[in-house]
Amino acid sequence: MRTTDARGGPEIWLRGPVAPPEPGAYGPAARPGAPRRFSWLAAHGGAGATTLSRVYGGHDCGRAWPGPGDPASVLLVARTHAYGIEAALRTLEVFRRGQAPRGLDLGAVVLVADAPGRLPRPLAQGVRLLESVVDVHRVPWVPAWRLGDFTGPPPRETDALSRLTGAHAGWSG
Repeated sequence: MRTTDARGGPEIWLRGPVAPPEPGAYGPAARPGAPRRFSWLAAHGGAGATTLSRVYGGHDCGRAWPGPGDPASVLLVARTHAYGIEAALRTLEVFRRGQAPRGLDLGAVVLVADAPGRLPRPLAQGVRLLESVVDVHRVPWVPAWRLGDFTGPPPRETDALSRLTGAHAGWSG
């Protein structure tokens, strides 16, 4: 059984080719020295794209491709469970084959912990496979986020992601 997104369409890796956007359709290019703008793209339902957009800023496009006017730089989000890692690999394949909408740029994969603690060996191997082909940022389990509290600074382990997104420049970790 194939799952669908909230708008009734198939998940992102099942969508196939779409018409190329008009020139400039993805909004203005970032100014030199300004933080890049990103679209958070969920590789699967429950990946954490909405949470990450609240914490780090950027556009949450859920499981749909960024639309015209949305940032063209994509941060692909997946959980660290088996289904999440497989979904990230399938979506990477869409980019590799050139089947993603023209004009989109995959900035990195962001893996959100699906539970506290270390990953089991098979999942860690999947993460290493992802890291062999794309930049990967890991986000640890954050109990406050589970409760809907996004007021604190991002975890220290995500400093590189904070720099990439330009989030919380005033936080001192």
